[in-house]
Amino acid sequence: MSAPVADVPVSRAPWAWWLLALLAVSALAVLGLGLGAQGWQAPWRAWDDLGQRGIVLDIRAPRTVGAFLVGALLGLAGAVAQGVFRNPLAEPHLLGSASGAGLSMAIALAAGPVLWAGSPTPGAMDVAASWRLGLGLTGVAFVGALGGVLLTLALARGAANTLRLLLAGVVVGVVLGAFTQWLMLWSAEAWRAMQAFLLGNTALLGWPACMVMALVLLASLPLALALSPVLDVLTLGEDTARSLGVPLGWARGWLVGVLAACTAAAVAQAGLIAFVGLVAPHLVRRFSGGRHRVLLWAASLMGGALVLLADVLARGLLPPQDLPVGVLTAVVGGGYLLWLLHRGRA
Repeated sequence: MSAPVADVPVSRAPWAWWLLALLAVSALAVLGLGLGAQGWQAPWRAWDDLGQRGIVLDIRAPRTVGAFLVGALLGLAGAVAQGVFRNPLAEPHLLGSASGAGLSMAIALAAGPVLWAGSPTPGAMDVAASWRLGLGLTGVAFVGALGGVLLTLALARGAANTLRLLLAGVVVGVVLGAFTQWLMLWSAEAWRAMQAFLLGNTALLGWPACMVMALVLLASLPLALALSPVLDVLTLGEDTARSLGVPLGWARGWLVGVLAACTAAAVAQAGLIAFVGLVAPHLVRRFSGGRHRVLLWAASLMGGALVLLADVLARGLLPPQDLPVGVLTAVVGGGYLLWLLHRGRA
């Protein structure tokens, strides 16, 4: 006779909470559409002015949509990472994926004329060149992110020892980050673009970048949801998962692929935006009822709201100057972790 399995309390998230989250995202989107160098102006009032309408549709709208997609990808990647590695401190930036993507991006930027065959500068870039550059950088970042994750897993000899895994991720991040900085010393032309990349920036997001990130999210989220039962079983331990016949090998491979793809797409388009992948799953975990099929898309929604809020604050705190979005998320995320630590001691 099989051993009894303890009942796990499952609570459904109240619909009022989800409705409030959607309303908050909608309000932030309206703020993003109307926020400019001269302050906020209702976007529908600018519809009759052809110039203002172009600013809203071609600059503010893709930046607002792109900020939400960046956060959604990072939130999903963070939830997947914490489920795969069974560690609440796991996030994409701690497992070598972001540092690997950063190094590959640095190589691409340093060797720009060779890789992109004389693509024009971003200010004079036509639509075809913008699509080619966006798709190419996303592909390069995907390879680098996957390489960083695989290198971390190789150094940690798998994901069985979480402490060894996190230490390996820190080592990989430091080493690849050092290589990135060393490479930038040899390419003064790419240094300015790399500075914006390292600080996290949503100012240059356009419709091609939004399309790339939307395609990655539409491909990754259903796959992660389909594998959510594997993540649920992993919470009971790897031995229990194997005894239940869960194919951990290929399932973990697909989940790591989702983690790498989401991180690569977000990092390639907006740079290194810290703490979103760590904080977003924690903010919605109590409403998921312990089920990853709820946690995954809820963390994605929360991540999009966090980056969208940071983007609005980046434009509105010191107008007309834009603050780096990654700096704001790092400050807020660090404060949240300190609050968790204080609450844990209490």
